Amino acid sequence: MTDLITAPVRSTAVLDDAHVGDIKGAFGTIKLGDAAPRAGLSRKLKTLLAVVGPGLIVMCGDNDAGAFSTYGQTGQDYGTSLLWVLLLLVPVLYVNQEMVVRLGAVTGVGHGKLIIERFGKFWGAFSVIDLFLLNALTLVTEFIGITLAVGYLGLPKAPSILAAAAVVIGAASTGSFRRFERVAMLLCFGSLILIPIALMLHPSAGSMASGFLIPSMPGGASQLSTVMLLVIGLVGTTVAPWQLFFQQSYVIDKRITTRFLKYEKADLWIGIVIVLVGAAAIIGFASAATAGTAAHGGFTDASGLASAIAAKGGHVLGIMFAIALLDASIIGAFAVSLSTAYAIGDVFGVNHSLHRGVKQAKGFYGVYVGVIGLAAAIVLIPNAPLGLITNGVQAMAGVLLPSASVFLLLLCNDKEVLGPWVNGRRTNLFTSAVLGVLVMLSVILTASVLFPAITARQIVGIMVGCAVVGLVLGGYAVTHRGPVRAIDRTGAEDWRMPPLSQLGKAELSSGTRVGMGALRGYLVVSALLVIVKVIELTLASH
Repeated sequence: MTDLITAPVRSTAVLDDAHVGDIKGAFGTIKLGDAAPRAGLSRKLKTLLAVVGPGLIVMCGDNDAGAFSTYGQTGQDYGTSLLWVLLLLVPVLYVNQEMVVRLGAVTGVGHGKLIIERFGKFWGAFSVIDLFLLNALTLVTEFIGITLAVGYLGLPKAPSILAAAAVVIGAASTGSFRRFERVAMLLCFGSLILIPIALMLHPSAGSMASGFLIPSMPGGASQLSTVMLLVIGLVGTTVAPWQLFFQQSYVIDKRITTRFLKYEKADLWIGIVIVLVGAAAIIGFASAATAGTAAHGGFTDASGLASAIAAKGGHVLGIMFAIALLDASIIGAFAVSLSTAYAIGDVFGVNHSLHRGVKQAKGFYGVYVGVIGLAAAIVLIPNAPLGLITNGVQAMAGVLLPSASVFLLLLCNDKEVLGPWVNGRRTNLFTSAVLGVLVMLSVILTASVLFPAITARQIVGIMVGCAVVGLVLGGYAVTHRGPVRAIDRTGAEDWRMPPLSQLGKAELSSGTRVGMGALRGYLVVSALLVIVKVIELTLASH
């Protein structure tokens, strides 16, 4: 006898039929149509083990090579005084990722395709092209991280880069979703090596606690601009556009439906805890390793931090940190390249699933291999301006993040798309406030790239100006919105978006259209200015 209860399989909008079927996770399977009640701790735990993966992988991918650099600089230059920023990012991480998890489970359609269908081909193409270019450059930073790690370990550069690329390509190209997820989860667990490094370097518990609980801006007014840019870096490395595309598509590819959303939200919380612990560990042991030494306040790169760790705690700790950096860079390469391949496959209607082999999804794997090969090739170019590439990626990510967040918010309020799963009022208010802060940080970051000598007073001026604009727009939205109606969530557990051809036309208010037009102009101008600045610096360096 079995307690398996099957539910009828409904027609949905999924674009690849490989996205419909059993959930085959790294640690368990849930049969298609399984509607049995999850009664008892054992049954709930087995369900969680089968579902866990998307949230954990996207969060561990968030602690990638760029994150190691940003967290390391924070701890080495300013100790534990900026740990409080990490706590502020927790609700931002959860709300943003919960919305894309909900979109994936309810719609079965990737982020880029939904943007095209609901807002037109221009915005869809704009979003996907931006993602493709930014992800390609972000992948370069992952391979820069691999270069720094293998360099510290004394391994030859070219063979190591090629071996890492082979691992990233090979793990995803077997035609087995479960096999890929097991490799990815193994790497995620490998990131926990940061904890024993922190324990052995034992940063002060008091300084860690005060860093989390007492917000401060170290250095005073004279260093406000430098510290503000580092705070923006902490935000940018924790909330990135690729995460939205990856998480939504990975949830779809894992075949997670609305019935298992609460388990996927638990998976997301597990990932957030791990990313927070990892970030705090790096900041803590970077502070402990360099405090009172000549290295304090002189961050160069992750390899330099590994040397400082070795000088403080022994060569083994330096090796452990380099291995953690290598692990993080490979996880990041997995996630960023997959987000690109998923988006391209979704938009162009080609097979795009890890459940398929290479012969069944040539275009999907072609994009995946292509972006990895390009990134590896760039890193291997002699005298390539890798530092400038890293700075340019950070700036472009800051410029493009508000755009991704705007579309996410609009999609999560689209009743044709989410039906009873649309955002509630509190989620909208919080997300709108976060979006305003992201726009402000984006403007500051863009200004700092264009004008490296920007002063603290000018940064404060930008903040005040953005706040005034935000209040005006918020007041307009409040005075022109219609009556607030309760959302009918009856039957939400079984509701999924119908095929795209059955959706009505998306209707945008005049205010939304004006805002999108302004955003379009800002993105185009800012992106071009950043590109010009990076080219100028590259030419000047030669």
